[in-house]
Amino acid sequence: MVVIAGRPNVGKSTLVNRIIGRRVTVVEDVPGVTRDRLEIGSDWLGVPFTIVDTGGWQLSVDGLQGKVSQEAKKAIEYADVVVVVTDVSVGVTDTDMEIARHVKRLGKPALLVANKSDNSRRDIDAWEMLSLGLGDPIPLSALHGRRVDDLLDAVVKIIDNNATEHSNHKLKGENMTLTEVTETGKSEETSNGDYPRIALVGRPNVGKSTLFNLLIGQDRSIVHDMPGTTRDAVDTVVETDSGTFCFIDTAGMRHKDSKGGRVEHFSVLRSLDVIDNADLVLMLIDATEGIARQDQRIVERAVQSGSPVIVIVNKWDIVAHDTRDELISDIENELAFVGDPPIIRVSAKTGLGVQKIFPAIQDALSAYHHRIPTGELNRALRMIQEKQVAPSGARIKFIVQGAVDPPTFVLFTNKRLPATYLRFVESRLKEQFGLERTPIKLKVHTGDGK
Repeated sequence: MVVIAGRPNVGKSTLVNRIIGRRVTVVEDVPGVTRDRLEIGSDWLGVPFTIVDTGGWQLSVDGLQGKVSQEAKKAIEYADVVVVVTDVSVGVTDTDMEIARHVKRLGKPALLVANKSDNSRRDIDAWEMLSLGLGDPIPLSALHGRRVDDLLDAVVKIIDNNATEHSNHKLKGENMTLTEVTETGKSEETSNGDYPRIALVGRPNVGKSTLFNLLIGQDRSIVHDMPGTTRDAVDTVVETDSGTFCFIDTAGMRHKDSKGGRVEHFSVLRSLDVIDNADLVLMLIDATEGIARQDQRIVERAVQSGSPVIVIVNKWDIVAHDTRDELISDIENELAFVGDPPIIRVSAKTGLGVQKIFPAIQDALSAYHHRIPTGELNRALRMIQEKQVAPSGARIKFIVQGAVDPPTFVLFTNKRLPATYLRFVESRLKEQFGLERTPIKLKVHTGDGK
């Protein structure tokens, strides 16, 4: 585990993106963009490691920034190698000194980076960093890629020299095992399809990060009652009694007309990408605000991607009893296009109702992965067509299941079927085979090949 640490705006996320070779973290030339720690699988010269991007460390701060600094400290505690990033154009600061002291107290192998060394003249200024006591600085430019290979050579050398020790430094949660995952949410195991990817999505400040921390068993996302706290998608694979899952905490998604700036824009794009690649979506709705048009749009995106949706109504404990039935009725009506998604009432803050989430996940994923024998499908098809004949002499001659995740069915017909009849067939197939908890896809092949 290679932790990238440093004060705000020294270029930590830019360095991570340079090492990974693609834009995996949100970068903006303002301090404090990164808040959660983000773990990404990488390798150099055939040596694999997990690189951890952390939020900026600040001295004597409270509130959200204080929590960000605590997360950075916590990441260093679990590190096998700490890369301390400084800004050569600024020089040594009190915060740099405090970070260096903390790393030395913990006895962690450390590498000192003098970032923004864009040319040889800047390299001379880097020697000021010797005063931090972390050894010779490595002058580099994360933005331009200058001498980043020297840093990676040094990282790999430390890993090779401490291979046995490295294997014993796995981050473990209480009663759960965590596996480092890549930016796309897939570890080496996950890329083989072993772990379902479950995205927590919703508008800002609905409690996604609080629920995420509760589900994985430890504080991994910064939780603060200010909208827009999470900037990057944060992934963690957990083993539970209900199975092994990859949970992904995403940034809150506002209406497209909201003026959140470039940082929020890129955060939303990452959240949409997570939805498109998820196996299941936990859609959080704030019970104190009810369902909004933006919630519908997020669910529409999930359904279009083929992901099952479980609706989580958070903050249920503070909703007046005489308004609860109306609230649930509104949600059911506004999400009627999904079918009949599970609706779970919870309080992520107190834990109320959270125990119902894992069984619902299992049921939805079971439907998502379900494969039906061709004989059973065609017997059901005969009954469906006997109950309701297609108009204009159209007929479904045969049906096969072409894929799972989600279940996808190919209909062979004598002519084109109207959309209303296809919706009828879809509804009956879901009802017949217990697929109400997952979207299904129908593909039609007519006799003329269209």
